[in-house]
Amino acid sequence: MNGYFQKLLTLAPKPFKQKNCYIRFLDSYLLLYLLEKLKHIDIVWLHTVNQKWSNPFFDAVVPWLRYQQVWYPFYIFLIAFALYNFGKKGAWWIASFILTIGITDTTSSRLIKNSIQRLRPCNDPDVLPLIDLRVPHCSGGYSFTSSHAANHFGMAMFIYITLSPILGKRTAWIFLWPAVVSYAQVYVGVHYPFDVLVGAFLGMALGWCTGKYFNSKMPNLAA
Repeated sequence: MNGYFQKLLTLAPKPFKQKNCYIRFLDSYLLLYLLEKLKHIDIVWLHTVNQKWSNPFFDAVVPWLRYQQVWYPFYIFLIAFALYNFGKKGAWWIASFILTIGITDTTSSRLIKNSIQRLRPCNDPDVLPLIDLRVPHCSGGYSFTSSHAANHFGMAMFIYITLSPILGKRTAWIFLWPAVVSYAQVYVGVHYPFDVLVGAFLGMALGWCTGKYFNSKMPNLAA
């Protein structure tokens, strides 16, 4: 390994041949290598989901699971459930639920995406020929992180943290909802798997924070 890096150093510009610059050069090289390796893995898994795991039924159904309108009945149910069971506290629960969406979307869409600026696979000329785009058009926004994943996992985590003390462990089934939405983002070709994976962790972390804060202010939601 040392011999390899010594050979690598001979290819580096002269300023890098000083000791401190040598370390920085190797650090930068390793970082670029890891990023390229990650991109390769991402493309392989994207191709697997988009191509190898595709079928006519999924082609007809999965793209619809991405659209917010499809989930409107579920949102209406949540609002009615909260108001019916928790009264005025239910109104605060709904407001906190909406706040969670605002936080996850702002963090993912405005902060991270605009900073990283990773192209969507459907906008990358090197990747697009490897996949089928299963939506009418590819969004012009950036890919990392997936806001769909961040928002839906954030909502799911908020629901789980605030309602599991009342409904018990069965509340964990709520995570199937964002998992399906996130999978759909990869299946149709608008996100890499790593985009939705990090988006999911981001959303769950933020949803956990808002859920815990809500519980600290209203510990007896059903009372």
